[in-house]
Amino acid sequence: MAEKVRVRFAPSPTGPLHMGGVRTALYNYLFAKKHGGDFLLRIEDTDEKRFVEGAQQYIIDSLKWCGIEPNEGAGYGGELGPYVQSERKTMYQPYAQQLVDSGHAYIAFDTAEELDKMRDQAKEMGLPNWQYNSVTRSSMKNSISLSKEEVEKRIAAGDEYTIRMKMPRNEEIKFEDIIRGWVSVNTNNLDDKILLKPGGMPTYHLANIVDDHLMQITHVIRGEEWLPSAPLHVLLYDAFGWERPQFAHLPLILRPDGNGKLSKRDGDRLGFPVFPLNWTTSEGELYSGYKEAGYFPGAFINMLCLLGWNPGNNEEIFTLDEMVDKFSLERVGKSGARFDPEKTKWFNQQYLRSTANEELAEMVKPMINGDFSIPYIAKVCELMKERATFISDIVNDGQYFFSEVTSYDDGTVKKKWKEDTPTIMEELISELEAISDFTTENIEKVFSAYLEKKGYGFGNVGPGFRLLVTGSGMGPSMFDICATLGKEKVLERMKKGIDIVNQLKATA
Repeated sequence: MAEKVRVRFAPSPTGPLHMGGVRTALYNYLFAKKHGGDFLLRIEDTDEKRFVEGAQQYIIDSLKWCGIEPNEGAGYGGELGPYVQSERKTMYQPYAQQLVDSGHAYIAFDTAEELDKMRDQAKEMGLPNWQYNSVTRSSMKNSISLSKEEVEKRIAAGDEYTIRMKMPRNEEIKFEDIIRGWVSVNTNNLDDKILLKPGGMPTYHLANIVDDHLMQITHVIRGEEWLPSAPLHVLLYDAFGWERPQFAHLPLILRPDGNGKLSKRDGDRLGFPVFPLNWTTSEGELYSGYKEAGYFPGAFINMLCLLGWNPGNNEEIFTLDEMVDKFSLERVGKSGARFDPEKTKWFNQQYLRSTANEELAEMVKPMINGDFSIPYIAKVCELMKERATFISDIVNDGQYFFSEVTSYDDGTVKKKWKEDTPTIMEELISELEAISDFTTENIEKVFSAYLEKKGYGFGNVGPGFRLLVTGSGMGPSMFDICATLGKEKVLERMKKGIDIVNQLKATA
């Protein structure tokens, strides 16, 4: 690759950024970083009717949270801006006119009502997929069917018009896709797409090509849904006499059952987020995001990276730098990648476990009440994180580290609190009171000695011990829990809890 790699992520601000869009941004980012290139953010807001307030900032915030920020573009600046298409509106008209002048495009005066009428008539004749193309254009109102004088007269009168691509008849358009290999499409299957709308706003097709050329984009890496548009884009590059970028069309992200594309509507309906951040609609409807659901950004993009790409071995956990190092478009698959919400939780679990306890403690501290030190919270994180999927699990499942026990697990009370358990607990309290240095090792030593002395199995003593100290029926090592809580707290809870649990057992 002799020239400097320049790629762009070019979303439309029509709503929140779907995780499929984040994956497209991620692959562009990885490719750019791998080749020492530039990663641009361009906002394609030519569809004025679908513009959603706040969507552009949401896109920028999402990329920032994911750690895949552009080094140029909307919100970041650069020498080839502006990077929002509506701010570039005046520059597209000359390019559209250039295509008209060179015979690659034409002016069309047909109104929306007239086009609808043609489609309806075609349906009545048994032709449901009517197209404005090389066959039908001569019967429509355009600069091909009308005289030059008539065209000039209409323009002078202020008649609204569009500029359409003049698709050649029966030609093969061929281009090589990095992921899919050679693609060939006959122009008879393509219609004369609108390039410039009434009022001078370009359509996606014209603006996309002009901007990619002016911004010196070398590789267009985008979703599979744009593959049908690629032949038109190839023709546009050729019509302008510009060098084409290399294309790579990414596979779809499929629903967990594999049936169809994962859509913006699937998320909360199926019980998992499909957006990086929470999004509230103008009607007040909330769509959940991965950030607010408790996912690490690294776990989220690690999961996304493997939805369509593989490193060629069984490795699954990568830092962002490792992804950059290993990524290649040649290892992106053609077929759709099925999203697995449970696997996504697994990724988060792995990231949580590999995070330093002190770092976890800083995240946990705002989630709890009370003035607990970072070293204390870090110790709790160390004990709880092997069983946790989210940071909130450390807080919720380890609540007894941060507040008094106010409830006791029903199942343990019913099944494990036997007639002799209160007496056993009183004896255990006496044994624990004798420990001067209340460490994990000493607590375990005394507990084991008590079992041996009394001839008890762990089941006779352990469940009741855990119930009184934590209120729960399971968790990390009781010896670690007790050493963390401290002798005074453990004995206080055990003495207080015996009577409470006895009453619960009596009424169970």
